[in-house]
Amino acid sequence: QVHLEESGGGLVQAGGSLRLSCAASGGTLSRYAMGWFRQAPGKEREFVAAITWSASITNYANSVKDRFAISRDNLKETVYLQMNSLIREDTALYYCAAAPRGYFVGPDINEYAYWGRGTQVSVSA
Repeated sequence: QVHLEESGGGLVQAGGSLRLSCAASGGTLSRYAMGWFRQAPGKEREFVAAITWSASITNYANSVKDRFAISRDNLKETVYLQMNSLIREDTALYYCAAAPRGYFVGPDINEYAYWGRGTQVSVSA
């Protein structure tokens, strides 16, 4: 079982950037595909981005494509989400998640077996 912990969230002005990190422990990160999800108040959790175990394939929600970039460093047991050109609609609690199927990069929440507790991102006008 892998334990995930997100960091890097905060308050940023619209147009700014943040980089989220997701550190894994208790397991081997390279076994898993990894995803980022977010949940805004009053809304359902939604898919943001995902990456295969080898980083060979990535997938993004249309709303963040060309603004966000997911990456990973298996030696450091860490996954990243670089967020640029942030807008107010990006305000949410951001979660990282691990999918046992190493090549899975889809948005199906049920495919992700392990979740962190989230890090808050708030974008001001």
